[in-house]
Amino acid sequence: MHEELARAQMSVRLGEAQLQRRAYHQAQARRVSRKAEKAARQARLALARAI
Repeated sequence: MHEELARAQMSVRLGEAQLQRRAYHQAQARRVSRKAEKAARQARLALARAI
């Protein structure tokens, strides 16, 4: 009985860890995307000023 409970708890913890990793990577991807969008905006502005 204790073994089953321990196994179930471990499974829950592993699932939570996977969710946290996924959330972290999604947030990181959003940051990178925003940074790229900002760089593209600045490049367009610089090009528009140069013309």
